[in-house]
Amino acid sequence: MTGWREYTESRVAVPGGELAVLHWAATVPDAPVLLLAHGITANALVWSSVVAELAGRAEVIAPDLRGRAGSRGITGPWGITREAQDLVAVLDAFGIDRVPVLGGHSLGAFVGATAALGHPERFGRFVAVDGGLGFPLPSGADPDAVLEAVVGPAVKKLSMTFADAAAYLDFHRAHPSFVGNWSEPLTAYLVRDTLVLPDGRAVSSCVEDAIRADGRQVIVEPGLRTAINELTCPVEFVYAARGMLNEEQALYDESRLVLGGLDRDKVRVELVPGTNHYTVVGPGAGARAIVRALLR
Repeated sequence: MTGWREYTESRVAVPGGELAVLHWAATVPDAPVLLLAHGITANALVWSSVVAELAGRAEVIAPDLRGRAGSRGITGPWGITREAQDLVAVLDAFGIDRVPVLGGHSLGAFVGATAALGHPERFGRFVAVDGGLGFPLPSGADPDAVLEAVVGPAVKKLSMTFADAAAYLDFHRAHPSFVGNWSEPLTAYLVRDTLVLPDGRAVSSCVEDAIRADGRQVIVEPGLRTAINELTCPVEFVYAARGMLNEEQALYDESRLVLGGLDRDKVRVELVPGTNHYTVVGPGAGARAIVRALLR
């Protein structure tokens, strides 16, 4: 696996601070440009395996969303609507009037769908990866309780402090989705997320207020949950066969696609067997399926 380490990093001014943006150059003439948005507690290096699978057939631009990794210094405002505007700011900073393909994984798919819905002239196609489709809030349900059930496991580590950077990696080695699926790109992605404190201890780089604002917006805003259906550009939905903790119940399956109201007449759907919510962007079948969708 080569090429994914060969990126440049730049800064893009946005309200509240600066976004860190990674850029991988293409190695073939007339290659398309891809703008990719990561998940709720992730960072731009989550796309490393996809970049490796592309093997230079596309130019890739991927920001750290506000409040994560290289963009943790941003002071707010938070929320998916603001992050969608940040994607447009990235295009402006790179001098791109219209990007051929926009992609998003998990929460990044909600961000991408919001950006494409608000600025249809800026995006040619949209690829959602195990995200971008929400579910109706049960009658009488407390949004904050639902938020805790959905994003609680993902943000639990944000309140934890580890002995050092190595201990932070070891914590993730025990994650059910990563056992047996460890890779060099995964290590690099987690190292980028590691914030080493002055005393040598380590914490996640993610700003908890940013994470919770994003998660709550998905839950409480009905239009955001189904924005993927309203897009006027071609849309692809690539999803994993297993869940966030590698459980048999996936985040999406046929019944949940129906529950979420996915418009199968407008959205091309592909299930990726043998992957979970995290490994669907990892080496192997997941990265290959995503690249097929991005370059289709």
